[in-house]
Order: sequence, then C-alpha cells, then structure tokens
Amino acid sequence: MSLKLQHNLTSAYLDAASRLSPRKKRRRIVAYVESYDDVAFWRTLLSEFETDEYYFQVMLPSQTSLSKGKKTVLLNTLNADELGRSLIACVDSDYDFLMQDNTALSRRINRNPYVLQTYAYAIENYLCYAESLHEVCVQATLNDRQLLDFPEFMRRYSRIAYPLFLWNIWFYRRHDNNTFPMYEFNICVRLQDVSLNHPYRCLDDMQQRVEKKLAELRTRFPQTVEHIDALGEELTRLGLTPDTTYLYIQGHHLMDCVVMKLLTPVCTQLRREREKEIRRLAVHDEQFHNELTSYENSLAAVQLMLKKNDGYKSLYLYQWMRKAVKRILS
Repeated sequence: MSLKLQHNLTSAYLDAASRLSPRKKRRRIVAYVESYDDVAFWRTLLSEFETDEYYFQVMLPSQTSLSKGKKTVLLNTLNADELGRSLIACVDSDYDFLMQDNTALSRRINRNPYVLQTYAYAIENYLCYAESLHEVCVQATLNDRQLLDFPEFMRRYSRIAYPLFLWNIWFYRRHDNNTFPMYEFNICVRLQDVSLNHPYRCLDDMQQRVEKKLAELRTRFPQTVEHIDALGEELTRLGLTPDTTYLYIQGHHLMDCVVMKLLTPVCTQLRREREKEIRRLAVHDEQFHNELTSYENSLAAVQLMLKKNDGYKSLYLYQWMRKAVKRILS
C-alpha cells in the first residue's frame, strides 16, 4: 500500500471517529420568566445566541409550586450563586426602567447585569409595535389591503398621551401611587369607539380627557410644572419621546384598550371585503359556499395573531435587549 493511500485512509478514519465521538456537552443556561405567555417571547430572543458551547432553557420561576410573576423570578434569581453563568432572569420592566434609581426594586433590576428586562413596559408593548400591526391584520384576514396607517395613528396617540404620562411617572418616582395612579392615567388614554370612516375622531375625544386632567394637575401642583419638563428631557435618553409613549404605558391596557380597539374593526372590514369578492367572482351558489368555507377555515382570530406577532425585531428596544444578552455571554 502506498504511503499516500495509507495517509488518506488514516485521515478518513480519524474524520469518521471524530464524527462518531460524543461532542463536548453544551452548558445549559436557565432563563426564568414570569408566566406562560412570556416563554415564546424570550425563547425567540435567546435562541438567536445559542452555540455549540451553550443553550438556553426558558422556564417558569418555581419548580416546587405554581407561583409565577416578576417577584417570584427575582426572588429565585437575585441571590442565586449561579446567576450569570447558569441562570438569568427575564422580566417585564413595568415602570422600573423609567424609575432608574428612584426605588429599591428598580435599582436591583437596572444595576444587575444578569437581569434581562424588556425596557418597554411589558412584552405586550412589543406585540403592539405599530410597524407590525398591518401584518397582524394580513395574517388574521388573508387580505393585504391597508385600511389604516397604524404607525401614524400610534404616533398621534403617543403625542397626546405624552405630557400626561410624564406626570404619572413623576408621582411614581416620588413614591406617590395615590395622587395620579396608573389606572386613572389609563382611563384618560383609552380609546372609545373607533370608526374607520373617521379613525382619528376617537383621538379628539381622548385629547379632551387628557387636557382636562393636565389642567387639573397644573392647577393643583403649579410648582411641579418645570420639574415635569426636566423629567421629559431626562427620559429621552431612555427612548421615551412624544412619538414612542405607547411603548412605555401599561402593556395590557395598550393591547386591550387601544390596539385591539383598532384591529377589531379593521379586520372585520377586511374579512367582509374578501367575502364580497368571493360572492362577486363565484359562478354559482355551490362554488360560493365552497370558496367561502375554504376562506373561513383559513382565518385566525386577530387576538391570537397579535399574541403570536414577532414583527418587533427592528424596534430599538429589542436591539437594546440583544446587546444586553451579548454582554451577559461575554
């Protein structure tokens, strides 16, 4: 046997042995999340960073009970010896990101490099990212016609809510949860009936409520007005601007009382248009009923599509989370 042939056979044997030999075991990094609804969101983010060396396992925070929520996640992680190497916490920011160092909880979250937070109020704010809402409607109705400019609507909504939102944050930073609590702010900025013929009319109603509350607060606390302006400048570096306010308000309120108020009439209209098209194009009743049944069987509930929405990856807050993951792994 020639030396060249022997060398080739040896190399082939070593390559085969290498492929058959067990790989180095990957290190598991457990990521505790707040609830069932959070698993898919954090999995989407963390799976992007998995390698041959490590992988993430997204889990609920307690293995001994059904306890869930932000407090349970933090209690089970902040004092753990393995936090950082084998364990991280993934939580909604709520107001803690905007609180910065003004509360003990916000200090623990913002200063701990192994706590991943949403920066936006919650995961729901990502799902309601304005640039992705048209795609949600398409997925729910299989109709690609654009009836409403969602980004423009949410910009207008945010600009109206912004000055009142600053007052809400101001009181929370001063540990005052009673003078102007979140639920009262939410009442001011919820949407009532949305008409697709006049979609911005509902914002006029909202603006009246906001201006009434602003006038009341400015009258009661005139010495605070200049501090509110300064707070707005400070929060700009955290991404809060007049155009982005909706990303920082309570997530469930945003989804249920704002975005779903928009998506429901839009999707209803898009489905009706598709059904009329089927009726117009059908040659006879049997074809109409068969085609309509096929279309209806292909539809999905808009709320389900919204919860499955992953069109937020271009959002600047999502990029901040990606950088935070990279810092942890480095």
